[in-house]
Amino acid sequence: MVATQRRRCGRKQQTTPQPMISSLLSAALIVIGLPMFQTGVEARLADRSRVIHARTNGASRRDKNNLPIEGAAYRMGVSNSDYLNEMKQEPTPTRALKKNSVTTGSSTLQKRKDLDIIEQMNESFEDHIHRNLGQLTGCCSNNYAYSADEMCAVYGQDCESGETPSHDSGDEECTQDGLSFIGISFSVNVAHGNAYSYQLCDQFAMENIIDRNYDYVMSMDEDGWLVGGGYKSFDYSGKMPYIDSSHTELLRVGSMDVEKGGTSIEQVYSAMESVYFAPISIFPEKVKGGGGGHSGDDDGSTPSGDVTLGVSVVETYTDNANYGDYETFLDNLFNAFSAVSAGSCMDDSDTDPHVSMSRGVKFKSSEHQEGYFYSSNLEVAVWQAMYPNGVIIGSSGYASFPAGSRGNKQYVGYGNLYFFFDRANITKAFRPGRDLSDDEATYSTLYSKGYSGDYYESTTEIDFDYSGSHDDGGDWEHNPYKWNAKMAMHDMTDGWDLPPNCEQEGETFLGIPLSRKSDSSLMDTSTFQEQFDFSVLMDTNYTYITSFGTNHGWLIGEVIGNGVGSIVDKDTAHIPLFYTGTTNPDMGGIGLSDLIKIVKKIQFGTLYIKPAFVFIDGDGHIKMQFEADANSALGYLYDSLCKELGISWNYDTPYNSNGVYTNCAMHAAGDRAKYGCGNENSNQGGFCPQMTIAYSARFNSEDDAAAYLAKCNGYIDYWRSLYPSGVAVGTSQFCSGGGCLGLFLNRYDLFYVFKPDLGGSWVEYGGASMAPTISPAPTAPGGCDSAKNYHLDRCMRKNMRPRASAVVWDSLGTIGQFSLFMLVFMSATLSVSIFLARARKRRKPGESYLDFFVRDATKKRGGKKKKKKVKKKSKLTRDLEKAMLEGDEKPTRSRSKSVSKSKSGRSKSRDRTSRSKSRSRKSGKSKSRSKSKTRQQLV
Repeated sequence: MVATQRRRCGRKQQTTPQPMISSLLSAALIVIGLPMFQTGVEARLADRSRVIHARTNGASRRDKNNLPIEGAAYRMGVSNSDYLNEMKQEPTPTRALKKNSVTTGSSTLQKRKDLDIIEQMNESFEDHIHRNLGQLTGCCSNNYAYSADEMCAVYGQDCESGETPSHDSGDEECTQDGLSFIGISFSVNVAHGNAYSYQLCDQFAMENIIDRNYDYVMSMDEDGWLVGGGYKSFDYSGKMPYIDSSHTELLRVGSMDVEKGGTSIEQVYSAMESVYFAPISIFPEKVKGGGGGHSGDDDGSTPSGDVTLGVSVVETYTDNANYGDYETFLDNLFNAFSAVSAGSCMDDSDTDPHVSMSRGVKFKSSEHQEGYFYSSNLEVAVWQAMYPNGVIIGSSGYASFPAGSRGNKQYVGYGNLYFFFDRANITKAFRPGRDLSDDEATYSTLYSKGYSGDYYESTTEIDFDYSGSHDDGGDWEHNPYKWNAKMAMHDMTDGWDLPPNCEQEGETFLGIPLSRKSDSSLMDTSTFQEQFDFSVLMDTNYTYITSFGTNHGWLIGEVIGNGVGSIVDKDTAHIPLFYTGTTNPDMGGIGLSDLIKIVKKIQFGTLYIKPAFVFIDGDGHIKMQFEADANSALGYLYDSLCKELGISWNYDTPYNSNGVYTNCAMHAAGDRAKYGCGNENSNQGGFCPQMTIAYSARFNSEDDAAAYLAKCNGYIDYWRSLYPSGVAVGTSQFCSGGGCLGLFLNRYDLFYVFKPDLGGSWVEYGGASMAPTISPAPTAPGGCDSAKNYHLDRCMRKNMRPRASAVVWDSLGTIGQFSLFMLVFMSATLSVSIFLARARKRRKPGESYLDFFVRDATKKRGGKKKKKKVKKKSKLTRDLEKAMLEGDEKPTRSRSKSVSKSKSGRSKSRDRTSRSKSRSRKSGKSKSRSKSKTRQQLV
């Protein structure tokens, strides 16, 4: 019946459905269609598994135990189970040799004599392994039988004696040093710095005493400027994206581990809250440099050192007291810590007040060095003019401690002391015992209220002696032509020696991401591989290690609440392969977008890595060496990067199809993997895959250092036996095929990922991923019609094109889809409400809602409109007939009617007739004939 009614409406257009009914029908259709849309788009992006499936004819790359992907030895073992058994039995003489050398106390030199036997074993092993280099898979088969200790000797390192430049004697009662302290913060929040930096200092424009534009400075350590606002993640220099951590220490609390002589946080809070202190005034002295003992001090190259701001505490006296307020505060502070039974690791006296600005700084020349110290001390001279008697540090803003604790913002105020768990982490602020006086408040708000302009105009000279602010090394200038390819093996706690035509350093690099989320209480870290658990290499209980020489602790994941007070970093484990330098083209570098375009076109094989040994390098850093196989995919990739992105050097120039190059890469265009480190290479180039575990570790003793290395290399031996020909790292969620290459903005931030064999690339930043981009792939003749090309990206997009409705639905996103659903739902509920209101008003007694709906839907409407049209039509016809009759017929009216009415009627009739005749004459002959015929008919 409904269908019949719909056809009738469509044919005659006499019935109109109610808006309520149409809304209900539309809502029903949309709701019914929702499940279809929720199925999602069936388009397929770049999936490496299709390429592998095509090349391997459907064969699986994993064995029945779902072990990680391996290289040539793995492939041979899959097809020959007896071969795997022979491989497992092959290292037996090596293990026996290692056992004998340990029990007899043989030295490293004795082990080198025994390497002849191992080389013979390797020769027999090479007879079994034949790696197909065209596949660019696997690695490190030549050194299969070597143990970690033997690999260490082959590479010329010492992994047994424990003679390291970093062991520390320490205090017998304090078995663990620490970096926690109480101090004053000079942190500022500026536009070019980290957005999360505190604004705790309105008095000193700390950003004016740093060289962020590299006008004077050539390079620094990886932290860069510690003052002046910190760094953003996408800074051209690639420095660590830390917040501003400028401060001066007043008391070094040290370790937080009570069992090792430290002081707990609760004890610190209790002691500080029991001490009264007045607001402390600070007077800026000068910016000075020198010291540090970094590179260049002895080898004649560019010297490096630290840059600090010297400050002093202004002593004030209250009520003619014999002791100053600050001295009294220190006495009370030590007594308060003694009352809470503070540990022995706390300093017995206050520290020398200063603000560490940067470390490992290298200037372009002695002239640039003098220019920097003059410009920065001229700024200090302005501060001295503004605050001749010092100034109380503070801010009128709000902040939360620790950083990121939402809903806990408090007024900062002036004269606060802060407890720093580490230099980048303030956990609590302690307010002074009194408010500022009028004079103190005037000086503390002088700069923030904009009254500093006169002081900058009037201060044109430096009236204090800032000599000693640089090394007395005479005149010197950085010689970029002393650069060599081995400088790619760089100490990250020191500045770079830059190559020619490079005006700014950069920490951006290409490498292999190895970080992973641990089950322990570590910072939130993305998992990029599941093959290695590097947490077993960390001495988190500090059994062997007392402290570190920098503010960084374990780089492979620091523990929250660690006793030494190291900066709590997330896991940043990685293998740097190629340092591209700064991303600022105006300073000689290459833009980030150009760099990505070039690397996306490089076809490299699956990257396999194999651990070799753990050692301590000449700078005291703990590192893990991976085998430098020049014939592996990693070696071939290094060669390609040097050819396309290396700097021009020794008559070798780079070339790439984009025509974009850099002068700041730390690798030469003519460098090759075969020139890298290892027993199979010449040890003259920059190819040496290593992972840094910790900077400048300080051990309890040499024996503890040797024991720690032995423990680590025991795990290395296990991993070497597990992956005899290397492993392509990855996870099921990240680089599922294994062996990807990553572009790092710095050690902290992985930004872009490239799959091997041009399998695609995507953005991986801040723990999140964006949709991968599609890169071209080689094709066979026949285009997408050929079965050989079916697995390629463009053919998959052509054959698996999604429906337009599905694309539209997915393009709405979660919020858009939810909004559309709510719109449909609200329309449906509104239609139901209107129907119920109408039914209550017009329903017959005893009639159900369903009956009313059927009656209301099938009821014919439009009768009144038809009647009105007929009524109007009859009236017009009657008037026309009356006018025509009155004009043609003789008057037959009764004489009883009045004469006036008769005349009036005749006059009106004549007017109508005259008008009718006038219109008929103008309308033409056809109308005249028509009118005459009509009159004849009427007569």
